[in-house]
Amino acid sequence: MLLIKNGTVYDGIHREPQHVDLLIEGEKISRIGDNLVVPEAEEIDASGLNVFPGFVEAHAHIGLDGYGIGYERQDYNEMGDIISSQLRAIDGINPLDPTFEMARQAGITSVCTGPGSANVLGGTFAAIKTVGSRVEEMLIREPVAMKCAFGENPKRCYREKGNSSRMSTAAHLREALMMAKDYLARKEAAGKDVSKRPAFNMKWEALIPVLKREIPLKAHAHTADDLFTAIRIAKEFDIKLTLEHCTEGHLVAEALVAEGYPMAVGPSFGHASKFELKDKSWTTPGILAKLGGQVSIITDSPVIPQQYLPLMAGLAIQAGMDPFAALQAITINPAKHIGIADRVGSLEVGKDADILLVEGWPFAIGHTMRYVFINGVNVL
Repeated sequence: MLLIKNGTVYDGIHREPQHVDLLIEGEKISRIGDNLVVPEAEEIDASGLNVFPGFVEAHAHIGLDGYGIGYERQDYNEMGDIISSQLRAIDGINPLDPTFEMARQAGITSVCTGPGSANVLGGTFAAIKTVGSRVEEMLIREPVAMKCAFGENPKRCYREKGNSSRMSTAAHLREALMMAKDYLARKEAAGKDVSKRPAFNMKWEALIPVLKREIPLKAHAHTADDLFTAIRIAKEFDIKLTLEHCTEGHLVAEALVAEGYPMAVGPSFGHASKFELKDKSWTTPGILAKLGGQVSIITDSPVIPQQYLPLMAGLAIQAGMDPFAALQAITINPAKHIGIADRVGSLEVGKDADILLVEGWPFAIGHTMRYVFINGVNVL
C-alpha cells in the first residue's frame, strides 16, 4: 500500500483542486479522503506538489511508427489495400520503441494507437498503457475503434488505384459497410447451420462490431465537409462515430457540437503541410468545448512527439481555452472518447492508480515530474 499525502489534487472531475490524500492498494486507488491514516502504508509527502490523473492520448500511432529508424519500422499504414478493416494495431505495436519511455516520463500513461489514414478503412485501434515489454501486458481495451479516413490522404495514397475523389472515398466506405451488413445478415440467418453460412470474409468479420455498435468508426476528417460526410454515413448505418482531427471544427462549431459526437482536436502544432490544415488554430478546442462539445486534445504522435501532449493543452489555454476544460481534454475526455473511462482519466476510487506528482504546472515549460505512477508503480 502507498499513501500520497498533502498534495494539491486536480482529479479531472472537479473544477477546483482539493487537498486530499490518496491510498493506492495494488494497481488501484482504494481510498480518497482528508487526513487519511494508514499505519501499514508507505507514505509520500506531496507537500508543494500538484497531483493529476495520468494523461491520456485519444489518437496516436505510437509504437507503430518507429523512432529514429525511418521507413524500415513504419507499420501504421497498409499500402496495398484500400479496405483493410481486418488489420489490428496490436500486431504492429513495438512496446520497446523509445517513444513509450519518452511518453511516460512526461506523464502520458494511456494512449489509443492504431493505423494511419492512408486507407478508407485501416483496421482497429487499441488502448494501451505506456509501460510493458509486450502488448498483452499493456492492453486496456482492444479493439477500441475501427479507423476510417476521409479527405486527402486516401486520395493521395490510392489515386492510381481507383480513389481519386472524396466521392469515391465515401463510396468505398459505404460499399464496405453494405457488404458487411449483408454478410452479417446471412450469417445470422444461417444460425448453427454451417452449410448455409456465407464464405468467411475477414474484412466483413472485423466490421461486425461496428455494425453492432460495440465500437465506433474513428473518422479521420480535417475539413468541415469531411466531418459532415462522416456524420452522414454514420447516421445512414446507425453506427457509433468519433471525429478525429476536426481542423476546421471552429468554422462550423455550433452545427458540429449539436451533432453530439466526441471530437479529438489536433495536431495543431507545426506547418500546414496540406490545404486541409490551412485553417488550423489553437482556438479550435476551446471554441468547441465552450459550446459544450466533448473535446480531446491530441498529438497524433509522431506528428507531434507524444511527450508534448500536456504542452499542447497549454497552448490551447494560451489561445483562450478554459484551463479546466484543457485538463479534461487530456484526461477524462479522451478516456471517454476511447471507451476506457471506467479505468483511467480521473482520480476516483476504484480506478487504475495512474497518478502524476508534479512540481509546477504541467502545461507549461519548466515543470518537473517527481513521480509517474502507472498501475500503482512509479515508472520514473
